[in-house]
Amino acid sequence: LAQIEPLEPCLLPPPARDGHLPVWPVALRQPSLPGVLDPGNADYVLETLDVAIAACRDGRAAAMVTAPLHKGAIIEGGHPGFTGHTEYLRDACGVEEVVMMLATTSASMTATPGTPRPLRVALATTHLPLSRVAEALDAARLTRVTRVLAAELTQRFGIAAPRILVSGLNPHAGEDGHLGREELDIIIPTLERLRAEGLELIGPLPADTLFTPRHLKDADAVLAMYHDQGLPVLKYAGFGQAANITLGLGIVRTSVDHGTALDLAGSGQADVGSLRVALEVACEMATRNPTDSSL
Repeated sequence: LAQIEPLEPCLLPPPARDGHLPVWPVALRQPSLPGVLDPGNADYVLETLDVAIAACRDGRAAAMVTAPLHKGAIIEGGHPGFTGHTEYLRDACGVEEVVMMLATTSASMTATPGTPRPLRVALATTHLPLSRVAEALDAARLTRVTRVLAAELTQRFGIAAPRILVSGLNPHAGEDGHLGREELDIIIPTLERLRAEGLELIGPLPADTLFTPRHLKDADAVLAMYHDQGLPVLKYAGFGQAANITLGLGIVRTSVDHGTALDLAGSGQADVGSLRVALEVACEMATRNPTDSSL
């Protein structure tokens, strides 16, 4: 990197040049040391997000790619309701529902040996304690999430008729109500209504057997009911080679598939693989369906 070029916030970035990085400067609130959290910089972190969101919405940028942040530092810095990037972006963009989806690239993971097919896992609920997942999962939420997922797979990934596998909430997908009634009372009726709209939805399937080659070989995405139901499998298969994607914002946003790793700060030992994938996916999504600057 030969030169960092500060820009005025209202200006469009210049054409890319080797060795030059144009930036929109955002001032730190407190001096910063690598690997040391400072809640005094919470407002700085959120301002960087606000600058990127505004640039995407008014057409100065085609996509935003975020690095991991430490939720605790934001909360301790005066934002007790902060739960993560995904929810913050939803509120800032003024949309009712967004979907958190992690995706590997076709080169980093295959559903079946010899078949270059990416694995995409979306979540019906996001950053919630496990004790609150069941109460958060209702027909309205599941309907909104599934519609957003299907629409974005078509618009942003070019999949004309996406085939989505849907997991159950309970062990063995509830086993006919003996291990929980969410499948019978919520998931199955919702999927039936959405199938009547033309969506191709398979499930609810038991989560412990859903992630097998037999099911994944023809799937475009998996919809898991909660965070730690779907993401451990994806991260085991492609950790460091996946991107976190927020669907339904009206802008393109991707991120890495890992946390802050403060112990590696300043060491030069951090793996940049996931950041590279996040940048590549953002470029692909923005090129396929450029952000509507009127949003």
